[in-house]
Amino acid sequence: MERREFLFRSSCLNKDMHIIQYGTGGVPFIGFPTQCAGAGNYEEFGVITTLSPYLDDGRMQLFCVDTVDEESWYCEQGINTWRSARQEDYYHHITDEVLPIVHANAPSGKKPVVMGMDMGATHAAILFFRRPELFSGMLALSGIYDSSYYYHGWMDSTLYDNSIECFLSNMPDDHPWIRKYNNCFMVFCCGRGPWEDKCCETLMNLEKILHKKRINAFVDYWGFDVGHDWQWWKHQLEYFVPHLLDQHSFITEL
Repeated sequence: MERREFLFRSSCLNKDMHIIQYGTGGVPFIGFPTQCAGAGNYEEFGVITTLSPYLDDGRMQLFCVDTVDEESWYCEQGINTWRSARQEDYYHHITDEVLPIVHANAPSGKKPVVMGMDMGATHAAILFFRRPELFSGMLALSGIYDSSYYYHGWMDSTLYDNSIECFLSNMPDDHPWIRKYNNCFMVFCCGRGPWEDKCCETLMNLEKILHKKRINAFVDYWGFDVGHDWQWWKHQLEYFVPHLLDQHSFITEL
């Protein structure tokens, strides 16, 4: 498969950022790495090999991105207002800087799917639920969807905008975004095994909110042997990615 790297200065973040593209055609996916990791995360842990059948046959393109988690969600000694502002900068980095690169290098003309594991799942969900018009689907594995886990109950308006459990709870039942969500294919999944306790807890809470708002996400809980680990995430990717690619009705033109 073709592999390309993009290194550029982000004006949103005022630092050099990195994207790695795998594949040349098909549905574009934006892949968010695990906690505090970078664009090479998926390659390092074998995800590219797992997805190679779809990347090689032109059904899927993958654009892996960097994060600034150590400056935002995981900067526990930092000033909270700065931390939440840094997450907002990262959100704009994806929407304003990464998406144009994806569009320019995705010949299919399809809206991208956002995906991730661990903290990457949290980022994927934030981007999707804040801007559903920009994406055609979402795959979130073993994320934590409760901002109080990272900020210990602290909140400001910027963090609120990045806390899906908050803004979805308060979203009016007739909000037009709900129709946009339901025109896409959304998957949440986590295991019930080692180190998945908080992921499972926050996903169950989020599932209640989604159900109340009639947002038709597919929520799946795997067994008590399924831990917070690459081995299981790769099994989940093998299971869910074909379903995402087969949902022709959710793949829309730009």
